[in-house]
Amino acid sequence: MNWITKFIKPRLKTLLKKRQPKPSETGLWTTCVCQQLIYKEDLHKNYYICPKCETHQKISCRDRFKIFLDNGEYEIIKTPSPPDDPLNFVDTKKYTSRLAAARKLTDQDDAVMIASGKLKGINVTVGAQNFSYIGGSVGAASGEIFIAGVQHAIDNQTPFIFYVTSGGIRMQESSLALQQMSRTVLAVNELKKNNLPYIVILGNPSFGGATASFGMLGDIQIAEPRAKVGFAGPRVIEQTIGETLPDGFQEAEFIKKHGGIDLVVSRKDLRDTIGTLITILLKKNKLTSTEATNENQEDTGQLTSVAS
Repeated sequence: MNWITKFIKPRLKTLLKKRQPKPSETGLWTTCVCQQLIYKEDLHKNYYICPKCETHQKISCRDRFKIFLDNGEYEIIKTPSPPDDPLNFVDTKKYTSRLAAARKLTDQDDAVMIASGKLKGINVTVGAQNFSYIGGSVGAASGEIFIAGVQHAIDNQTPFIFYVTSGGIRMQESSLALQQMSRTVLAVNELKKNNLPYIVILGNPSFGGATASFGMLGDIQIAEPRAKVGFAGPRVIEQTIGETLPDGFQEAEFIKKHGGIDLVVSRKDLRDTIGTLITILLKKNKLTSTEATNENQEDTGQLTSVAS
């Protein structure tokens, strides 16, 4: 019976798999997790939110920018491009093949993309992760792009707003990817030294090294409704602590209730909410900077009088 189990059975599974229809990326309809069939045009008009269950669908970086910035107008910031595969990594397939497939699927060079535009008339720098690009994972290029976004914000004195949607650090790049955690943290610190607001929006899912670094350092932490946010998954946590986790654990509403984030805001309301927040923060930071300058001038005056 060995030849049947080793050859015939696997071949049958392969044939059956090939016959299953694949969902069309260019089709007119899509299906939500609640099994609701949705006309794609209606989904786009509803900010990529299911009209039945209110699930916030995963969306691309360009779609994020289009629905968030004034009149849907934005400019993609040119960012550095480090070598694709310095480790020549291979698992079930070559890493270079995974990158090529992700780029073809998303029309992005990396999971992270940075744009500049206006929000409620205020110049802003906005970044986002695309989960369709290898799970929104953070690699060496992602770190470079994030840092370039921060530098653009500092150079142009704009708030920096970042949408996190990530499974964590990209394992195919090993320690080169892990380094981006400390590098992005240092970049955020530079933003704060320049008194520029940094606002983070956590989408579903936001996990791993992304939340252990730049993803949880915002002056204001916002999450979309029912977004899953954490470091490790619930199954891993349960196995580690030997206890059953409470209902809704790692969901945005649960985390807000326990003080982990500041706000849970629907995608439809993010423009108004963040527009108001950055207006307040910019005024506050300007006053703080003015007070600091006055104090320095007073200190300088006192030193001058003492010296004379």
